Amino acid sequence: MRPKKIILCVNGNEQELSVLKFTLTTNGYKVVPAVTGQEAMSALGSMQIDLVLTEMNLPQMSGEQLVQRLKKIAAHVPMILLGDPQPAGGEIHVADAMLAKKNCTSMELLERIKTMSARKRGPRKGSLRPAQPPALAQAS
Repeated sequence: MRPKKIILCVNGNEQELSVLKFTLTTNGYKVVPAVTGQEAMSALGSMQIDLVLTEMNLPQMSGEQLVQRLKKIAAHVPMILLGDPQPAGGEIHVADAMLAKKNCTSMELLERIKTMSARKRGPRKGSLRPAQPPALAQAS
């Protein structure tokens, strides 16, 4: 049996957080809940997290600020930001994905989480490795 993927779920609204936790746990994920950005940062620093799901509007700091700080701690962890899309101003979000909270169904969210938590960093298994530069080849 495969180990469960661990999702750090951050939401300032405890009712929404419990609904997200229920949805994710009933679909086979282990959920680490956090209400504030500080809780999320300490959770990410103390355990192995496979994916971060955070809301845009959090107490003390925005979801975007949280994602920026978490990316400095663990850049390899995929992060999804839930919120209302900002007006087009050429802003680049640091999150790996942004989902509109109002238009996103539970099924869409679960599909995105499944896709992103399965994503591996680095070359795929069985793919050819790039040739080493001559300087490195001679040194080995």
